[in-house]
Amino acid sequence: MTIPFKTIRARAEKRKGGAKALNKLLPPKPDPKALAKLGDDRVLAEMTRRAFCAGFAWSVIEAKWPGFEKAFLKFQPGKLTLQPDEFWDGLMKDASIVRNGAKIMSVRANASFVREVAKEHGSFGKFLAQWPSSDEAGLLELLAKRGSRLGGNTGQMLLRFLGWDGFVTSRDVVACLRDAGLDVAETVTSKRDLAKVQAQFNAWAEETGLPYTHLSRICALSVGENYSSETLARFAGGEE
Repeated sequence: MTIPFKTIRARAEKRKGGAKALNKLLPPKPDPKALAKLGDDRVLAEMTRRAFCAGFAWSVIEAKWPGFEKAFLKFQPGKLTLQPDEFWDGLMKDASIVRNGAKIMSVRANASFVREVAKEHGSFGKFLAQWPSSDEAGLLELLAKRGSRLGGNTGQMLLRFLGWDGFVTSRDVVACLRDAGLDVAETVTSKRDLAKVQAQFNAWAEETGLPYTHLSRICALSVGENYSSETLARFAGGEE
């Protein structure tokens, strides 16, 4: 039996200086209408950014990002899927981007993935906007199976940066869940543990009516290192 979310929120409020101070640290509420209008090129761009950031210093990728936009034809899925092998071979020598062959080829695969989903649903953004937050586990499985290098934490961060309403199983979030009584490993990787996390967030969402992104952030702020609001503001995209 896990503790009610009000207990976790009260702890986070105490750590951050009250309810108003905590609320200022929460990200904007996800907007499904804005997500539905998101261009497929921006979805592919974010897929690429998250895939390249995995295992690299984010600052390196951000510094080179204008080069990525140019090298990958502004991430237009249609154009990229038509490019010959020579185009992709050339990117392996392009100093304006990070020259990681496997990650470069993931862009080619994900361009096809985005196009396929867009054909099925009108756009990738529309597809995401209609997928329920109560089944993030299912969406993550789909991203891992049909996409390239979009599994695990990369998939979770992709959804977060695109504006989809979900949780992130960061170290602090998992610590919060374990402290609340949920029987999961310190690092959530198995389907079984992810299903438990999903069920817990579903229960807390029903209890509070809060977006999953807020539940996730409050959870993270209730445990671990008590960062200042200035430090938290520097965490790109609201990473827990």
